[in-house]
Formats: sequence, C-alpha cells, structure tokens
Amino acid sequence: MTHVSISEAEWQVMNVVWDRQPLTAQDVIALLSDQADWAPSTIKSMLHRLVKKEVLTYELQGNRYVYRSRVPRSDCVRNASRSFLDRVFGGESSSLLAHFLRRAKLSADEIAQLRQILDEQEGRQ
Repeated sequence: MTHVSISEAEWQVMNVVWDRQPLTAQDVIALLSDQADWAPSTIKSMLHRLVKKEVLTYELQGNRYVYRSRVPRSDCVRNASRSFLDRVFGGESSSLLAHFLRRAKLSADEIAQLRQILDEQEGRQ
C-alpha cells in the first residue's frame, strides 16, 4: 500500500467497515449514529473520499452501493504508526517505546509479552 493519510473521522468509518463488511452506506450511517453526531451526507462524503483514496471499494447492487475495504486494517495501522513515529519521535523506535514504557502501568503478563518480543528481536540480530 502506498502511504495514504486517513483522518481521525475516516478511521471511525473504516473501523466500522473493517469490522462488519460488506456494508451499504445506510448500514454505515446506522452503525455510526451511536458513535458520532454526523449527518448522513457527511458520512457519505467520507465514504466517497475513502474510495478516492483507494482505501474502500464499492459495487452497485440494485440501487445501493455496497462498500468493502480495499486495504487491510494492518496496512493502515502500519502507515499511521510510521507517520506518528516519524513526526513525533524523529523515526526512533526506541524513543517511542521508552516514552510509553515509562508512563504505562503494565501487568506481569504484559511485561512477559514485551520480554518475549524483545528476546525474539534480539534473536534476529
């Protein structure tokens, strides 16, 4: 996937699509009505923008547009993570991890998982 920037509002739309696809525009509107105070036209505009960004695709079924993700959530997470890392921490992963670890209250299980990941990383070098 090429780098595509997705706004915070577009993430909300995409999360609904990724979780429940395929969906019509009306389905998306109904599902987002609990989360956001957006007019149906706003949601339709976001769907259109996401199609233009090539993150969503659609097919016409009768008189309804049915939307599916064109890009896996993991690709968008990877791009957003890289963008955040570059913008906020100058691309330095260790600075980002140190920042979060110093402020997090981790359980013993979470610490064990992190140790396992670090051990795996060390084993690859």
